[in-house]
Amino acid sequence: MKNIFFLLFASSIIAQTMPKVTSGTIERIENFKSQFVTERNIDIWLPENYSTEKKYSVLYMHDGQMLYDPETTWNKQAWDVDDVLGKLMQESKIQDVIVVGMFNGGITRHIDYFPQRPFESLTTFQQDSIYKANRSNGQSVFNNGKINSDNYLKFIVKEIKPLIDKKYSVYTDKEHTFVAGSSMGGLISMYAICEYPNVFGGAACLSTHWPGIFGIKGNPIPDAFFNYLNKHLPDPKDHKIYFDYGTATLDAMYETLQPQVDKIMEANNYDASNWVTKKFDGDDHSEKSWNRRLAIPMEFILGKN
Repeated sequence: MKNIFFLLFASSIIAQTMPKVTSGTIERIENFKSQFVTERNIDIWLPENYSTEKKYSVLYMHDGQMLYDPETTWNKQAWDVDDVLGKLMQESKIQDVIVVGMFNGGITRHIDYFPQRPFESLTTFQQDSIYKANRSNGQSVFNNGKINSDNYLKFIVKEIKPLIDKKYSVYTDKEHTFVAGSSMGGLISMYAICEYPNVFGGAACLSTHWPGIFGIKGNPIPDAFFNYLNKHLPDPKDHKIYFDYGTATLDAMYETLQPQVDKIMEANNYDASNWVTKKFDGDDHSEKSWNRRLAIPMEFILGKN
């Protein structure tokens, strides 16, 4: 237990350090106080030559402390979003966009990102057994908290988005509003576009953690997610969704699950114009892997029409 608290304390210190970027600039809202979730930092990345003379799309990203500078992250890895998006914009491959990186809440990460309505569709016995789940090191998955993702989405939609829309020169419609994340962040991105189809026009879900916990055998969670997705997918006519997965480390769990999602997408009239699933042989569950392939989902959901 002491090791866990030391890691959280160290992560907290690192999280207060402003990340360095090689492209654009970052503005921070420090310790944003929300009525829906625990307080956390919000880092807004503005591209090179950001100007109020034009409008920008907005990409909301989870795990905001992992997006830019490996020197400020707990594992010395980062998505390097500034490099990837800066280059894509310079090459005119995507819309002009700003990024709103919302830090995770540390011990609340799993309860914030775990889709709530699918969980609530399970029996009380199933819910209780899931809450008792542990990681391989014996640590509780949910840290004795209760799933709070409906409130997490309210935090984004009702608190952060209005603030961004007011402060920055951005489009406010769903056609220019996107959400992205990996692992549990992939799950909550999927949940966001399903719960708020009038807010988000596209979602990039990398290494989506369909098991929800850390085992597949006897686990009712994936089926609950699949049933929810089948009933709540947004209209394919004006939404885009991207999924992917690797084959190493934690990503190896997804190879039998993602094809079931793909069948649901096809059954709901999604096709190559509005949905992509990609498999990356050899990629593991890490920021380095997500960085290597980030340009692919970004071009898909943010590509110029």
